[in-house]
Amino acid sequence: MIREENGIFPAVCPLDCPDTCGLLLHKENGKIVKVTGNPDHPITQGAICNKVRNMTERVYHPERVLYPLRRVGRKGEGKFERISWDEALAEIADRYRKLIKEHGPESILPYSFYGNMGILSVDGMDRRFFNRLGSSQLQQGICNSAGSAGWKYTMGFGGGTSPEDTVKAKLIIIWGGNLVSTNMHQIALIEKARKQGAKLVVIDVHRNRTGQRADWFIPLYPGTDSALALGMMHVLFERGLVNEPFMERYTTGYAELREHVKQYTPERVSAITGVPADDIVQLAVMYGETSPAYIHIGNGLQHHDNGGMTVRTISCLPALTGQWLVPGGGAYKSNGGYNKMNAEALERPDLRPNPAARTISMNRIGEALLTLEPPIYGLFVYCANPAVVAPDTGKVERGLSREDLFTVVHDLFLTDTAKYADIVLPATSTFENTDLYASYWHHYVQIQEPVIPAQGESKSNVEVFRLLAAAMGFEEAAFRDTEEDLIRQALDYPANPYLRTVTLEGLKERRMIKLDMTHKERYLDNLATPSGKIELYSAQMAEEGLPPLPTYTPLREGYDGENRPGTQEAYPLMFISPPNHSFLNSTFGNVEKLTALEKQPTLQIHPEDAAARSIADGERVVVWNERGSYEALAAVTDKMLPGVVISQGLWWDRDGKRSRANALTPDRLADMGGGAVFFSTAVDVKRQ
Repeated sequence: MIREENGIFPAVCPLDCPDTCGLLLHKENGKIVKVTGNPDHPITQGAICNKVRNMTERVYHPERVLYPLRRVGRKGEGKFERISWDEALAEIADRYRKLIKEHGPESILPYSFYGNMGILSVDGMDRRFFNRLGSSQLQQGICNSAGSAGWKYTMGFGGGTSPEDTVKAKLIIIWGGNLVSTNMHQIALIEKARKQGAKLVVIDVHRNRTGQRADWFIPLYPGTDSALALGMMHVLFERGLVNEPFMERYTTGYAELREHVKQYTPERVSAITGVPADDIVQLAVMYGETSPAYIHIGNGLQHHDNGGMTVRTISCLPALTGQWLVPGGGAYKSNGGYNKMNAEALERPDLRPNPAARTISMNRIGEALLTLEPPIYGLFVYCANPAVVAPDTGKVERGLSREDLFTVVHDLFLTDTAKYADIVLPATSTFENTDLYASYWHHYVQIQEPVIPAQGESKSNVEVFRLLAAAMGFEEAAFRDTEEDLIRQALDYPANPYLRTVTLEGLKERRMIKLDMTHKERYLDNLATPSGKIELYSAQMAEEGLPPLPTYTPLREGYDGENRPGTQEAYPLMFISPPNHSFLNSTFGNVEKLTALEKQPTLQIHPEDAAARSIADGERVVVWNERGSYEALAAVTDKMLPGVVISQGLWWDRDGKRSRANALTPDRLADMGGGAVFFSTAVDVKRQ
């Protein structure tokens, strides 16, 4: 614990963002008064986003929950009374014992994600507790699981191009990501490359802040990205712009792929994507003739029915041109594989009495709460806000409203989810904890130690689950481990050679340590695919009933075969709800400074679609489908193709308005990885 009342202290940004910035916290009289970037961080170099600059507004928010609470009103009403920690722990333990006796341990489900990216906060004592309890298991597929599966089928290893190398690129393609809002330091590196002559191409459904910076912005229809990549492959093979020696040495299936992509002519792909055929040819030639060429695969394009295959398809492109051998070339989807830690030591699956316990997708939590047999009778939510973030929130709300569902929420605020809780436990902010942070983009591991004391009676996730283990009578030594014990166990992982430079002692002394990246020199010789090579043809996928070659499959809503949006009469528009600039998922949705910048939910609609519905710019509209409805202010713009509507940001419900974009989104699962399909949503729009 840092006890000095005044001074500047190092910290780490905890948000679910690739950058994992180094921070400096400025304290006066024991209170954090300013958050700035740490200029000593080799990658983030002192620059931080406006969200984090206003982090004190969240830490000292007047509505922060500071004491345990028990519900006294109806579920969803948000009425609670203050109770003690002893009362809260005793009630939770008593209810869990009864549920286990009457319905078995799998009647209890933990629901969490990465509202705090601290490894101890979401992958440590909590996992041990629920493993020992024998609860149902959560499949955490809401964010990147579809794309990660697609990348893994192709590349095996969960890592790609290093951020520092991207400044060497001469062509940079950002594909399906608004990096200005979600990965600002990669944008800084790209700008350095552009000053050296690099060209930036942005491919996206929406000309967002990143698209507006591009030398060439290419709009396309939602969920058609794999078709565009296949069209590029057609041109690359047809014009001899492939690297035959590279493919022969480092890939499998290139002969099959060459034949397969002959069907994806520029003309056919143009009809699917909305990208002119000449532009498809020009893009492919530019990619084939420019070196180094780097592709940054964003998060958005995997949130479709075909999201896993889309990422798999795009990830094949550098193999065709041999860009993996060129410094600054290649591709990135996630670099989390480089810092993989000892999950078994952290989570202790050996404590589980029922290794085959059922697994429930977090994307189908609403459906699970309403229909699963045997039912879920206990729900413990932490580092997540499913009433806003999960798909098909109408189902989620109905599930959370069940009187026979005992719900505990551990959070800093009475979120939309917490209003349905029976018990609310106050959570510490990241600056009140000890935790370990690793980026899924850059190669630095960092430690966070407390800079301020826990506010009110709030407790960290580690402490809460340690206390709950004691209340349940769990006597295993694993529940007595300290935060430092957990960090040592996480870092003790000889199977990962990249991690060998990182120790707890080194982190406490230096605050951040770079991974040992010398092993990356043998990257292509250590791919974890079945063949040990880049798999353009995947026999594993064929065995699992998936297309073994990259293939375009239309979305299940809003499209008729390969046709564009508008072919379905009931809901002719495709609805996309990407992040806005000032929130991170639902985090900051109650911070006044940031909500004031975003003002209110807005629906961007193309002039053609607005005119067909007699909608004028600035009018209030309702977006709806069979799942629910959503209210917004119309912004008539041509930043996307006709047939597509865009609403940025996940808003908390407020002032009685229907502000949840995910009331519209389906809870189907993607083609692989159990991923979410937020953006495969068909809707219609009308004036309010």
